[in-house]
Amino acid sequence: MAAAGAGAGAGAAALAASVQDFVAGQQNGRAAEVAAGVKDGSWTVLQLVEALGSCLENTDPRTRGRGIQLLSQVLLQCYSLLQEKEVLHLVLFYENRLQDHHLVIPSVLQGLRALSMCEVLSPGLAVSVLKAIFQEVHVQSLLQLDRHTVYSIITNFMGTREEELKGLGADFTFGFIQVMDGEKDPRNLLVAFQIVRDLIAKNYALGPFVEELFEVTSCYFPIDFTPPPNDPHGIQREDLILSLRAVLASTPQFAEFLLPLLIEKMDSDLQSAKLDSLQTLTACCAIYGQKELQEFLPSLWSSLRREVFQTASEKVEAECLAALHALSACLSCSVLSCDTEDLLDSFLSSILQDCRHHLCEPDMKLVWPSAKLLQAAAGASLRAYHCVTSSVLPLLLEQYTKHPQSSQRRTILEMLLGFLELQQKWGHVEEDESTLLSLQAPGCSVVFSALTDPSVQLQLVGIRALTVLGSLQGFLSPSDLELVVDHLIRLALHEEDSQSSEAAMEAAGSLAPLYPKVFSGHMVPRLEEELQSEREEESSCDHRSLRQRCLQALAAVSTHTSIVRETVPVLLQHLRKVQKGSEAGNAQDMVSVCQSLHRVALQCQQDVDSCWYYHQTVVPCLLAMAVQAAMQESTHPLLGKALLEEEVLAAMVPVISAATTHLSPELAAQSVSHVVPLFLDGEVSFLPQNSFPCSFQPFEDGECLEAQRRLVALLMAFVCSLPRNVAIPQQERLLRELLALSCSCNCPFTATTAAKCFAGLVNKHPAGQQLDEILQLAVNRMELSLAEGPHRTQGLTLLLWMTKALVLRYHPLSSRLTDKLLGLLGDTELGPAVADGFSLLMAESPDVLHKGCHADVRIMFRQRFFTDNVPKLVQGFHGAGPDVKANYLKGLSHVLNHLPKPVLVTELPTLLSLLLEALSCSDRVVQLSTLSCLQPLLLEAPQIMSLHVDTLVTKFLSLTSSPTMAVRIAALRCAHALTSLPTTVLLPYKARVIRALAKPLDDKKRLVRKEAVAARGEWFLLGSPGR
Repeated sequence: MAAAGAGAGAGAAALAASVQDFVAGQQNGRAAEVAAGVKDGSWTVLQLVEALGSCLENTDPRTRGRGIQLLSQVLLQCYSLLQEKEVLHLVLFYENRLQDHHLVIPSVLQGLRALSMCEVLSPGLAVSVLKAIFQEVHVQSLLQLDRHTVYSIITNFMGTREEELKGLGADFTFGFIQVMDGEKDPRNLLVAFQIVRDLIAKNYALGPFVEELFEVTSCYFPIDFTPPPNDPHGIQREDLILSLRAVLASTPQFAEFLLPLLIEKMDSDLQSAKLDSLQTLTACCAIYGQKELQEFLPSLWSSLRREVFQTASEKVEAECLAALHALSACLSCSVLSCDTEDLLDSFLSSILQDCRHHLCEPDMKLVWPSAKLLQAAAGASLRAYHCVTSSVLPLLLEQYTKHPQSSQRRTILEMLLGFLELQQKWGHVEEDESTLLSLQAPGCSVVFSALTDPSVQLQLVGIRALTVLGSLQGFLSPSDLELVVDHLIRLALHEEDSQSSEAAMEAAGSLAPLYPKVFSGHMVPRLEEELQSEREEESSCDHRSLRQRCLQALAAVSTHTSIVRETVPVLLQHLRKVQKGSEAGNAQDMVSVCQSLHRVALQCQQDVDSCWYYHQTVVPCLLAMAVQAAMQESTHPLLGKALLEEEVLAAMVPVISAATTHLSPELAAQSVSHVVPLFLDGEVSFLPQNSFPCSFQPFEDGECLEAQRRLVALLMAFVCSLPRNVAIPQQERLLRELLALSCSCNCPFTATTAAKCFAGLVNKHPAGQQLDEILQLAVNRMELSLAEGPHRTQGLTLLLWMTKALVLRYHPLSSRLTDKLLGLLGDTELGPAVADGFSLLMAESPDVLHKGCHADVRIMFRQRFFTDNVPKLVQGFHGAGPDVKANYLKGLSHVLNHLPKPVLVTELPTLLSLLLEALSCSDRVVQLSTLSCLQPLLLEAPQIMSLHVDTLVTKFLSLTSSPTMAVRIAALRCAHALTSLPTTVLLPYKARVIRALAKPLDDKKRLVRKEAVAARGEWFLLGSPGR
């Protein structure tokens, strides 16, 4: 007992010492020690109050303030440990202290904030605290932090004691109005606005204080706050705007006060005030009804109309139209009693009265503003749409026939199109309601006349209108649909202007899923007929162009499963015919067919049935044709030669890839069980027309099999596009064969595709012993090839693609392979090719090793590659001989050029000197890559770049005379981007740059002259007023 008493005495002494140090010694750190003692049970809050006794009764307000400050800081950390009786006594104590000296009040409020968070607060205490604050504290005379404390107390009580506070009735609202009145600090306003929102949203009684509550918040409208530079709080003007708007648009009770304010601010000269008012009006319409709007509708419409007719700002116009749309929607949705006037009709009548006559004016000056207003109102509801269009559409159709000029007709048709697009919102055209159906004949007549007009721009609008009319169910009759198809075929195939032709094909693709029978029954046969009919005169350039358009149109219209089954056989049949031809343009014709097949494949990917039909129809057919051509190559060199050309095989790769990437794992496994044995074992039984003259052995040795080996490109397209969870039969054998082919083949195309195929499979291969073994074998073969010998280039190609495959999946071996590449930069023979290879490592690959073909691509692999290897590149550059330094610069510029710009900006200070040195390199690729890298940096890091402005100006101006057009263009763009640097830095160079940029104004290339004009114009304006 004696020991316990001694311990208690020691604890009391320690507490007293800490209190003394805090109060008298001004040692703020003691508060945390005292709080820790309360938490671990060394003493209680009651003992702390007793220890503070003399301080709390001291006549000096500063001493009392320090005592209460200590108690409050402890309570803020220990409020959850308090008992209900302790909270009661502390609340009474603090309430009493609210009458104390003003120096004490901040600490009292902190204590009350701590108590407001207590769960054991007795009923009635929250009301008592707030009443005391409302009566005893003049909140707006306090400092910002102390005012924030008051708002926090109110927020805490509103969150936990809602029913108690509602018992205060309107007195609580009035008390808060007094607290907030005059608040200016944005940090506090955000909290205060939230409290007002909660008052309204949670149905606190506003009583007679609705107008006062509106006044105390609306006085901040519109917000004109500009955050100070380097503001640590991060409060933006937009935060305050949105928070205040949420208050003003939170209740219809504010309508009678708010709407006059918004109308007044819409007339403001400040664009920001106009925009804020319009956006607030739009927000209010979501909760208002006819009753709130009725009195103000004429004034609102007058202001909106004036702004749209007169404003030069697109932003203001857009917000006016949004507000008008919201008003129309609000009136459309209002619930009416039987004796209430429907304000929507009278409102729309006003709009029609003020806008309709402008649609008929000969000069068409206010046509577009009027049309936009009418469309904004009409788009709000189906009822509004019928009301407006019943008056406007007949008028527009009449005006179209009255105006003979194409430009005027185009304007009218674009307005008509705007109204037609609104109808799409509501889908099916109701026969008994729609104005459109009564105008079916004149509407189609106008659109069809636009399609035959000589003006390309009018044709384009007509095609868009045709697409919209076709999308309206029940609008076009069967005879109209046949006419639509006729027009689309004519435009797609025979219209001279490519814009109209492409637009017609896109329209056919959009309408085909809606009317598949019409398009498969009328359009596809016509296109097939056109494709075949001109075979006799195919040497003609015009016929070749027509054939190309037929192929494009067949692809464009293949947007429905039934149509795909019609078009794919036509395209494949045409490819077979082209293959059997013998004229010089065969390869280009085959590429065109492959491009059409590729487009069809992309359009089939989202439909499982179409995708599988396409795959099992097209892939075997292409493989069969390619195998047939490869076998004929050795016996009849002319027959299959076109199909084996690099550009044709390269065009077939995306076709097979797109046909494979979206297969389900089950169907992909079914397909891979045929394709891989074809290449490994010559198993041709699954191919159509499979009676080949000899066996297919692409991986066997022999010069006569060179043509067969080229088909590895098609194997690559297939196996590298399979989902990762599809098992590839005989994968290890396949990898070994590909590895051998990539290192030993003398044909660069075959060796490269074998290396890419090997890399694509390695990238997806599950980690484990099998992968490690095949990688070790590949490293050994590759290093053997890179040693002196005839296959060094093939070895380098394999090294690059292997490195890329492993870098993408973060494989540990990738760092060893990358170091090998860095070492080869110093090789006089391979160094330039290795440097170019860094672009391959960083860039997106179009056919393998990208996410679209299910490759294993980790996030931020470029940043990781940069971090691991750029320091080595820089070190290698400094240690390299003068004959190979350019290789390191080229490699570095490729890495930096593909790096995300935010990452590059952070590393810029250490790398800029090397980039500037790269501009002096004679290699055009280095120059172009470096200029492409520097241009965005001039815009994103002007302060850093301005330190090197002298060098930049000299280098850029020098490169504007480069013999390479692309370098000249890039240099001029960089010279243009220089104007984003601080004006004071650039002014000394202004005259020199303007003189130097005069020369490229006379460049023989138009694109160079265009960039020179833009850059020189910016330099002329440099330093002028208003810039």
